[in-house]
Amino acid sequence: MTLTKTTCPYCGVGCGVLAGADGTLKGDPDHPANFGRLCSKGTALGETIDLDGRLLHPVVDGKRADWDSTLSLVADKFSAAIAEHGPDSVAFYVSGQLLTEDYYVANKLMKGYFGSANIDTNSRLCMASSVVGHKRAFGTDTVPGTYQDLEQADVIVLVGSNLAWCHPVLHQRIAAAKEARPDMRVINIDPRKTATSDLADTHLRIAPDGDVALFNGLLSHIAATDAVDQDYVDAHVNGFDAAIAAARDTNVADTGLTDIELQDFYALWAGTEKVMTLYSQGVNQSASGSDKVNAILNCHLATGRIGKVGAGPFSLTGQPNAMGGREVGGLANMLANHLEIENADHRDAVQSFWESPTICTQAGLKAVDLFDACASGKIKALWVMSTNPAVSMPNADAVADAIKAVPFVVVSDIMERTDTGDLADVLLPAAGWGEKDGTVTNSERRISRQRSFLPMPGETRADWKIICDVAAKMGFGDAFAFETPADVFAEYVALSADVSGFDRDLDLSVFADADYANLIPTQWPANDRRFFADGKFYHADGKAKMLPITAPTLSKTDFRLNTGRNRDQWHTMTRTGKTARLGAHLAEPYLELHPEDANAKDVTDGDLVTVSNDFGQAVLRVLVTDRVAVGQPFAPMHWTKQRSRNGTVNATLAPVTDPFSGQPALKGGDVAVAKFDAAWFGFVACANAMEPTADYAALARTQTGWQMEMAGQTLPDDWAEFTIMLTGLADADVALVTDPASGTTRIAISQDGVVHALGFFGKSPIALSRNTAINAIGTTDAPLSALSGRPAADRPDPGVTVCACLNVGRNTLLNAIAGGAATVPALGDCTGAGTNCGSCKPELAALIASATIPMAAE
Repeated sequence: MTLTKTTCPYCGVGCGVLAGADGTLKGDPDHPANFGRLCSKGTALGETIDLDGRLLHPVVDGKRADWDSTLSLVADKFSAAIAEHGPDSVAFYVSGQLLTEDYYVANKLMKGYFGSANIDTNSRLCMASSVVGHKRAFGTDTVPGTYQDLEQADVIVLVGSNLAWCHPVLHQRIAAAKEARPDMRVINIDPRKTATSDLADTHLRIAPDGDVALFNGLLSHIAATDAVDQDYVDAHVNGFDAAIAAARDTNVADTGLTDIELQDFYALWAGTEKVMTLYSQGVNQSASGSDKVNAILNCHLATGRIGKVGAGPFSLTGQPNAMGGREVGGLANMLANHLEIENADHRDAVQSFWESPTICTQAGLKAVDLFDACASGKIKALWVMSTNPAVSMPNADAVADAIKAVPFVVVSDIMERTDTGDLADVLLPAAGWGEKDGTVTNSERRISRQRSFLPMPGETRADWKIICDVAAKMGFGDAFAFETPADVFAEYVALSADVSGFDRDLDLSVFADADYANLIPTQWPANDRRFFADGKFYHADGKAKMLPITAPTLSKTDFRLNTGRNRDQWHTMTRTGKTARLGAHLAEPYLELHPEDANAKDVTDGDLVTVSNDFGQAVLRVLVTDRVAVGQPFAPMHWTKQRSRNGTVNATLAPVTDPFSGQPALKGGDVAVAKFDAAWFGFVACANAMEPTADYAALARTQTGWQMEMAGQTLPDDWAEFTIMLTGLADADVALVTDPASGTTRIAISQDGVVHALGFFGKSPIALSRNTAINAIGTTDAPLSALSGRPAADRPDPGVTVCACLNVGRNTLLNAIAGGAATVPALGDCTGAGTNCGSCKPELAALIASATIPMAAE
């Protein structure tokens, strides 16, 4: 099998992958982002390329349609809306999972041919505040650092970043560097103790949104202890005095940290020349996200720790091509090549290059405002590309209603069913990862190729091609007559050259004569080029700016929800949810709750709770843990209504945004927590998919089909009928066992001697070996034997998956520990756990600690 060099479609690390059409997949040892390493999600990519659930042809009003008539319909609807209501009556909502070529033509069509800037992206949800912070400080949206700096730094500060789960390969690089240089210090700043905290020398449990107070306090300390690089500031920085004055007015008690913690952190940061400050969604996804970014940048500018090896701020982007989208102007307030919509010269230059009939003259609607405009009737035609805003946006239920309110909605996607696609008038079948070609830019400005190694299935088309086909139907064919993605990339590079006189940071000249087919991963403006090493920035006077930043007033409520991501899932699980291995780690929407809070709410591990406020609610499984602070529960954001009827956590988040970036405060919100009083609980394993219709339901793939955890507040009249309805197996044989004493019912459904479904129901949470039930599906085991829920002697239950990379279960690990594997490396030697991406190592260490019984004192 020939393996194709391509790039992973998940996070912004941008790992190189070697992939084959048979699902063979491994890390590319030559790619400078990962050098062969992959995380659990990347390792399982080969299990996600099947066609199950794929959208393979156009759909109009729920019925199959042909491409020509569908494209004409889309073109006519958008043309009519623009003609009757003006260009600002239409909108695109696109995605950091699009390739740069897709992004470029969408941006060109909306801004240069429709004449509106109403194109925003789900990248608005992950890094818009970084863009604002960079532009305010540097004059452009410039990421100054590289991944190599992580291995050269003496101190690494991780702020609002669960690196071990969200950017695992970078976590591995830092872990390897720390092992090689034990004196390297890692500081983890996070309200929650995470897997990343286990790598850190110090975990600072900061108060939610206490980041500005923390870094203002650091800036004040820098000034008070003569740690300012005064020569650097005098030569290269404006705004120093005002920034220092604002910092001194900050109450550092708002950090939630002790004086000793603050002073130790400040002394270490100020006293170390090579310090890197890495930040992610805990900084960006906040109503004060832009100010958090500038508070961090102020500290690096005051000390001259920027543009140097092993020193500087570093924004870790979430989306695989969020950077590429920023470069081509994919945000509603930007033009291509980091040019400004508000600048008439910039607009003229782009319009002249495109030879377009018009150009947008003002910023368009940012994501939250865009969907508000949908709700109010201002948007008459909406095109959503490669994203799922009905789940991922704050106030998600209201966003779904807003999409329903738009007269004409188009969704381009690879999946036939998504929460957003279910609201569309038109579905356009897009080619997916492995099927189309293009480029992406990772967090260190490195442009890599995504290459096809699979044929495009059915009638699917690449996103750039779909956009160009619609443009042609609207009369813009000459400007969108690209024949290949290489043609699109070439025009993008040519635009960069054409506007180079504006002295912007984005310089793609290194790609001017590049062989697109054989393009190797390359940073712009050139490999190993270090921005700001010469002290030159992109404001008119060539200097950087420090800003006076005021810390926000912190929320004081009983419960401040903290949201985030799981180790093995990506966004709304349209891809990662296809693999049983990734779903086996944490298969349900859950809420981490501190033991004191659990006791106050009369709940224990495994109970269900309702998390609610005026915006919406979610029903979640409780995990009692002191990894969260009192009053600060945590829940992941991945579950959709197609996976869990009431598990969409973003339904509870207020549509509050940063006033400068428009980025939503997705990391948290004020909620109430109450025990969910269920009348019954259930677990069903089935060969085919099921609809999550119960009050609580969590659907997940298994190696034999599907599983669903359930609970309800009203008892079904007949458990057999309920199970048949749930599984869709109406013409099958049903075996039922009821125990009136315990109130449990067990049901097996078989056809021709083959077990197709098993259901277990009771008045309390279901206790059984779920792996045993799952593994019985598709077998000819006797139905009553399958209902035992206990593993046979020759089929040991591996337990809940801990290591997703190598599919190692909890029981397997406990047996190995009992057999003498008393360290994480020893567990790896005998089970393989932790030897690939390493993200499960904290859980391995916790298992060892919990399974070890101390010797009694003599």
